[in-house]
Amino acid sequence: MSRRPDRLFELLPQFHRRRDARPSPTTTLNGGAARPTFQSGEPLRALLAVMAEQLDLVESDIEQQYDDWFIETCAPWAVPYLGDLVGYRTLRGYEEAVSKGGPAAASLAARLAPRADVAATVSSRRRKGTLPLLENIARTVAAWPARAVEFQPLLDTYQSVRLAPRATQASTVDVRRGAELDELGSPFDGFAHGAAAARISSARRQGRYSPPAVGLFVWRLKPYSVTNAPAYCIDRARNLFTFSILGNDTPLVTKPVPEPSPTHIATADNVPAFIRRRALAERLADFYGPGKSFQIWRDGDHHPVPLADIVVADLSDWTYRPQRKQVAVDPVLGRIAFGARSAPKRGVWVTYHYAFSDDLGGGEYPRELTRPPDVSVYRVGPGEPDSKIMDAYRRWREERAEDLSKSNAIIEITDSGAYQEQIAFVLDRGDRLEVRAADGVRPVIRLLDWYSNRPDALIVEPTAGSEVDECGTRAPRLIMDGLLITGRGVHVSGPMGEFVLRHCTLVPGWTLEPECHPAQPEEPSLILECTTACVQIERSVLGTILVINDEVRTDPIRIHLADSVLDATDREFEALSAPECRHAHAILSIRRSTVLGEVHTHAISLGENSIFDGRVHVARRGIGCLRFCYVPAGSRTPRRYHCQPDLAGPASERRVRPRFTSVRYGTPGYVQLAAHCPAEITRGAEDGSELGAFHDLFQPQREDNLLARLEEFLPAGMDAGIVYES
Repeated sequence: MSRRPDRLFELLPQFHRRRDARPSPTTTLNGGAARPTFQSGEPLRALLAVMAEQLDLVESDIEQQYDDWFIETCAPWAVPYLGDLVGYRTLRGYEEAVSKGGPAAASLAARLAPRADVAATVSSRRRKGTLPLLENIARTVAAWPARAVEFQPLLDTYQSVRLAPRATQASTVDVRRGAELDELGSPFDGFAHGAAAARISSARRQGRYSPPAVGLFVWRLKPYSVTNAPAYCIDRARNLFTFSILGNDTPLVTKPVPEPSPTHIATADNVPAFIRRRALAERLADFYGPGKSFQIWRDGDHHPVPLADIVVADLSDWTYRPQRKQVAVDPVLGRIAFGARSAPKRGVWVTYHYAFSDDLGGGEYPRELTRPPDVSVYRVGPGEPDSKIMDAYRRWREERAEDLSKSNAIIEITDSGAYQEQIAFVLDRGDRLEVRAADGVRPVIRLLDWYSNRPDALIVEPTAGSEVDECGTRAPRLIMDGLLITGRGVHVSGPMGEFVLRHCTLVPGWTLEPECHPAQPEEPSLILECTTACVQIERSVLGTILVINDEVRTDPIRIHLADSVLDATDREFEALSAPECRHAHAILSIRRSTVLGEVHTHAISLGENSIFDGRVHVARRGIGCLRFCYVPAGSRTPRRYHCQPDLAGPASERRVRPRFTSVRYGTPGYVQLAAHCPAEITRGAEDGSELGAFHDLFQPQREDNLLARLEEFLPAGMDAGIVYES
């Protein structure tokens, strides 16, 4: 629509505007006789509004022409043209991405030709061949923090006694340097390596310790924060805690700090590296404190535990006993232990950083939040009108009973705390409720075992007698956004309109053991019982979906899964099914997602760019299709197009299968494709990206473009390799 649709109409004389407003007579036939009728006026106004919309497009294009002179403000299509003026070589795949058109193509084009790389072309060529430049290229081209290492000085060689020893040559191992020994094999390893190690690493890491060679160590996992959240008590008698509210071991990562100068070589403080025990013990002040990697509070104090009271220990078996007033921290496992005489009485709170691949599931990362003008917002958290979720819900119900216009409401949680309460949302016809986290927080809903004779799930159901109308527009709707739910699942029943999970985590297996094994591996995270809800799951992580519907009297419900992980905790368990492993009475639509487990459903309307790491069995094969997916052999599916391992052939079925860094929720590399995963999976999507939930990271395109840049800026005669550190 035009910004001013009446801008042209207002320029007309008053005579024409009044005449245009009059009803225009028309002639219709009624029983064979002509009968004059009148239609509403202002046809000229409607025509000029369409012309004004096109005029706005022309004016916007003229205004954009000045912005297109500068790389910082130009349109995405103009980036390679400005780059050509300074000799920038267009990266692979840019023209193809631009030719596709649309918002998704524009986003991909921006990733393939980043503005920062074009803007720094001239200065980069002046610094050609330097290690800091290679690190900067990795950040601008691939958005990966990196450390460049020249391997020739790290190769152990014999020196002639007739020549002066080289001061820059790496030395042999000094067993008394414990902190440096802890970095053996890491990007910060400064010891010399022999020829045998050179040959092994040459095959594994593309030339490490094999001169001439440069290695670029990159970190694909990102640091995510958890701010002022409660810790989990493992043992109250011995005062043992974990940083993670789920009770699992979570390795802490460094909160990266900017490098001081463009010529600086990245250190462990500048990249999201995992914190080591020895490094933390030697430089505790660099990691602990406000604005740093982690902090600990106790008993509700406003001031954190003093730095002098923190000690670093190995808490693998919980045998270490801190002294009085001491707080033992294990950064490798994410564990905390207090002394017997200084045990916290009113709880422990922590701030820390963990590693994960992308903005997926509940987290403190930025999300797009909207607030329609006619929606009432009820805030929950410390210092807010309500301290519990159900208190805000009841207040909304009371106000809605007095004023029926308040059918739309938002319950917004403002902190990263844990909410332990029984939750049941009963919605009337026409209600629209959104329960969400505020921007920058990650609240946790802990559904405890309140009663021994019922499941204690989070219940969503309509009130009695709120049947859905023919169009379904008055059916109640519920949206959950930015939440982490543990302890139990979510139970949806009755005639619902929409049920939306967005940026949420329904912990697979309900909760986790210390080693990230699920506590209840076969329990469902989402139960859809006798409901008409259209389920939409976006950028979320959840466990098994169980559908209990009448297959005779009702139509199949719709389940839309996009950019998410559906985890049954084992590829032999059911990720989507009805009770007793029967077909779920549902039609599934799945895009760019990873399914760990078997799928038994009525039909699949569309599946694209996804991984099914478990057998798929549909009742109706004539509905829908699968395209650019991985489906295990022996599956019963609708027609397939460019799916694996079909393209690889029967002889390659065992080779072409997805391999993950980890399949346990709670680990840093959860459902991340491993480095040795076949190219048919890592590049098997429609646009050449990887299959699965992290498709939109465009990892293969980043790697290709980074290699192209390394070839351009390396010294003559040098080769380089990319080493994935995470």
